Amino acid sequence: MKVNFSDIINSETPVLVDFYADWCGPCKVMAPILQEVKTNMGDEVRIIKIDVDNNQSLAGQYRIMSIPTLVMFKNGKEVWRQVGVISASAITQKVRAGA
Repeated sequence: MKVNFSDIINSETPVLVDFYADWCGPCKVMAPILQEVKTNMGDEVRIIKIDVDNNQSLAGQYRIMSIPTLVMFKNGKEVWRQVGVISASAITQKVRAGA
């Protein structure tokens, strides 16, 4: 079953999308931070990773110019965007505030 990106982000639960690439140093720094957020927040947030090299049309559609870029969606709408590395506590704060 193929999962549609718009189906995933069209959720009342905030969906945090990490646009990244395997070769990107700062993206590697973000991975454990996002794991910490997921551990701390559980079902309050859904976190998905999108490899921009494998999903160039999606990256283009959301105007991803540099990575890592985190984009939070709620009910299918972009509510927050962050380029670069950010702390787990700052991400948690944004998610809980509904950005």
